[in-house]
Amino acid sequence: VQLQASGGGLVQPGGSLRLSCVASGFTLDYNAIGWFRQAPGKEHEFVATISWNGGSTYYADSVKGRFTISRDRTKNTVYLQMNSLKPEDTAAYYCAVALRAVAGSGRSEYRYWGQGTQVTVSS
Repeated sequence: VQLQASGGGLVQPGGSLRLSCVASGFTLDYNAIGWFRQAPGKEHEFVATISWNGGSTYYADSVKGRFTISRDRTKNTVYLQMNSLKPEDTAAYYCAVALRAVAGSGRSEYRYWGQGTQVTVSS
């Protein structure tokens, strides 16, 4: 199972980015997917999760109303649309796959992890 996260970059405060997470060697049709982030010197932080069919989403309070998680099952891809970015959103962002249809915010609920994509919010 390989997860490829992409879409990170440098953006000014208030800007937007869309992250993508593509799976290979594994069909994501029946799995919850989560996004986490880790800033330098800090623990991994839950960002958002989406259920197997996209019918349920859950966000960290820090990103609620600004970030949107979605999935395209035809492309085996999950997205994280990030709007109104703030400097405190600066981190490496990771996608992860849970071996269940619905998952929450705990890291232990996710089995497979992709490499991070760096998001830097700075003027």
